[in-house]
Amino acid sequence: MGGLAGAMAASVAVAASIMHLSLIGAAAIGLAGGLATMAGDLWESMLKRRFGVKDSGDLIPGHGGLLDRVDGLMFAVMVFAIARLVVHFGWAH
Repeated sequence: MGGLAGAMAASVAVAASIMHLSLIGAAAIGLAGGLATMAGDLWESMLKRRFGVKDSGDLIPGHGGLLDRVDGLMFAVMVFAIARLVVHFGWAH
């Protein structure tokens, strides 16, 4: 819950000033990004369990691999890119 609240607060602080969104719109984008980050982490964990792999690589020793560092980021980037397109092209009206 704290992570989602933090994502919403950060989104409100950044998106409301840079993207000129309403506070509710920015909070919704932050919530979606926070949920996408969690979904990315769960997806990567599911893949590792499915294929019986403990670590996704050894590039970063002791961390479970590079994919563990960016699994949530991959999903969140897609959410924020879609939100940016929606705002830019005015599809949110």
